[in-house]
Amino acid sequence: MVGAKPFSRSTNEGITLSNLFQGWPADRLAQVHTVDAPRTTDVCTSFYHFGLRNYPVDHALRSMLAASGGSRATLGAPGALAANRGPTSRLVAQLRAAADLTPCRFPDDLAPWLRRHQPDLVYSLLGSVRVNRLATKIARSVGVPLVPHFMDDWPTTNYGSGELFGLARASLLRTLRAAVRRAPRGMCISLPMAEEYQRQYGIPFGAFANCVDDADFADGSAQDSSRPSSQPLELVYVGGLHLGRWRPLAQIAEALDQFASDLPPLRLTVYAPERDLVQFREAFTGSRSVHLDRWLHSDEVPKILKAADILVHVESFAPGHRRYTRLSLSTKIPQYLAAGRPILGFGPEELASMRHIAEARAGVVVGAEGLEPMTRALRLLRDAGLRHTWGSNGLGYARRHHRRETLSKRFAEFLAEASRTGAGAVAELSERERSNG
Repeated sequence: MVGAKPFSRSTNEGITLSNLFQGWPADRLAQVHTVDAPRTTDVCTSFYHFGLRNYPVDHALRSMLAASGGSRATLGAPGALAANRGPTSRLVAQLRAAADLTPCRFPDDLAPWLRRHQPDLVYSLLGSVRVNRLATKIARSVGVPLVPHFMDDWPTTNYGSGELFGLARASLLRTLRAAVRRAPRGMCISLPMAEEYQRQYGIPFGAFANCVDDADFADGSAQDSSRPSSQPLELVYVGGLHLGRWRPLAQIAEALDQFASDLPPLRLTVYAPERDLVQFREAFTGSRSVHLDRWLHSDEVPKILKAADILVHVESFAPGHRRYTRLSLSTKIPQYLAAGRPILGFGPEELASMRHIAEARAGVVVGAEGLEPMTRALRLLRDAGLRHTWGSNGLGYARRHHRRETLSKRFAEFLAEASRTGAGAVAELSERERSNG
C-alpha cells in the first residue's frame, strides 16, 4: 500500500481501508506513507515513512516558514481541496501545488525494505502528484502491477483553478496516466464511478466502498413503532460539515423548527469534528431543533446509529462541491444502511450517495433546495410504518452488498487477479522502459 496517510481509523479513508483489509495475514501487507500521522496496527504492522526530508525543496521551505514563526503544517497536504476561494486560500493553494510538484529523492534504505517484503503488487489511492509519482516509482522498481483505488473524483477536480498557470493540473494528469499504464485493473468507491472510469481509462474497474462487520448490523429493522406521542423523533447526522455540508444541515434545522409545536417533536443531533463545530456553529444559532454534539470515535458510531429514529446524510448543492462529490459514496452510507434505520438524504439527486440511498429504497431523498420539499419529506418520515419499511429495506440491502466478510473476500480476489493478469504486461512495459532508457 502506497499513500499519503498511514492506516488509521480516525479518517474516512482510513476506516474504509482498515475494513477492506481486515483479516489479512500480518506478513502479507506493508505500507509506505508520506504523512507523519498516528498509525493503527490492527491491520498492518509494517510501515515505511517516506518523510518530508525526501523532498529537499519542500522541506527547506517549510523549515524557513517554521523559523519565521509559522508552522510546518501551514501548507497542508499537497493536492488538498481548499475550503474557500478567498485571497489567502488562493495563495495557500498555489503554495500547496508548488510543494506537490517539488522533486523527491529515493532514500537508500527504501529499496532493501521493498525487496524484503517481495510485493506482488502496489495498491494506492493516488490523489496527488507526489503520491502518484511515488506509487509508480515503487511499482516500477520492484516490477509489479499497480492497482489504483479512487475514493473521489479528484482527477476531474484537483487543481481545477489553474494553479501554477496550469502546470499543477498538467503534472497531476501526466503522473496519473503513468500510474494507470501499470494498472491491469482499478477500483472505485462507487459503481457509477467504476462504470465511468472503465470507459475513460479502458481497463476493468470494480466498486469497493466501506464495509460493515456483522457485529455492527442491527438485529431487526426499524425501532418499535409503539412509543409515547410526546417522545421526540431523533434525527442523527454523523460526519463533517466541510465541503458545504453545513448549509443543507442548516436548512434541515429551519424545516424542523416548523414542527416545533407538533407531536411527536423532531430533533436533530449533529456529531461532527470539533474544528467544524467551531467554524460553523453560528449557522445553527437560534434553532430550537438542533443539538451540536462531539465527534465520535469509530467504535462508538454503530451504537449511536442504531439508537436513532432517522439518519441524515447531506451533500452541498454548490456547483464546485457538487462536481467533487458527484461519484463519491460516503463512508457512512453502508453504516447507515446496516443500522436498519430510515435515511433522510438531502442533496443533488445525481450524486452517487443519493442514488445509493434511492436504490436501496432505504428512505427519502430530497433532491432540491427549499423549505417546501424538505417539509414534505419530514411529514413522510413521521409515519412509523414507512420508517419501518425503509429501515428494513436498507438493512437487507446492506446485508447483500456491504458485509465485510463478503466484500473483503471479493476485494482480495480482485487484487489477486490483478497480480496474475498484470504480471506479463508489466514485464513487457518494464522491458520497453529499459530499452528507452
